[in-house]
Amino acid sequence: MKILIIEDEPDLQASIAGYLKDQGFLCELASDFAEASEKVAMYVYDCLVVDLNLPGGNGMEIIRQVKAGHPDTGLIILSARDALDDRLEGLSIGADDYLTKPFHLSELNARIHSIIRRRRFQGANEVVFGEITLDPQSRRVFVCGEELILTPKEYGLLSFFLANRDRVVGKEALSEHIWGDHIDMADHFDFLYTHIKNLRRKLMQAGAEDYIRTVYGIGYKWQAK
Repeated sequence: MKILIIEDEPDLQASIAGYLKDQGFLCELASDFAEASEKVAMYVYDCLVVDLNLPGGNGMEIIRQVKAGHPDTGLIILSARDALDDRLEGLSIGADDYLTKPFHLSELNARIHSIIRRRRFQGANEVVFGEITLDPQSRRVFVCGEELILTPKEYGLLSFFLANRDRVVGKEALSEHIWGDHIDMADHFDFLYTHIKNLRRKLMQAGAEDYIRTVYGIGYKWQAK
């Protein structure tokens, strides 16, 4: 899952990113309003962590921008302890949750998981599709009841497919979600083929059906037969 951390305090930004990366998230960073606005206009994220007081503008405008373009994206506000009015306004325009500074990183992690679970997996603690069960919290995958060991990239692909089942996902969007925003500079996305081939092979060898459809010239689709 891809998270955008919008925070202008370098130490706090680094702490959040380091902790969330250890939890298996792909983290992108923005340090001011202009950088954040550009990123949310160009890329799609599963969840944003937004500090409201940014150099060059107010994080509230970033929330409005995201809700207008990508209403399924989760949003968590970071605010000062005495900024009740800001928190209420943020929630009223579409933010899912807020944390007042200082906060425990483990609490932020739990709230992100809760939002993604609600927005991507209908609130379920486990994602079940046919013979496959995925536990987003522990990042474990089971096929026919037996645990299947995947690489981080294979797990990311499977999680993305299950969150976007029955949808055609383009190679560029899929690559950005797993490798990060910088991958849009790549000349091609042929490297995806190897990772998807390996994921498909592991799932089928474990007893799952082949749910990955290739959509010629566009990308892939996760779909039951």
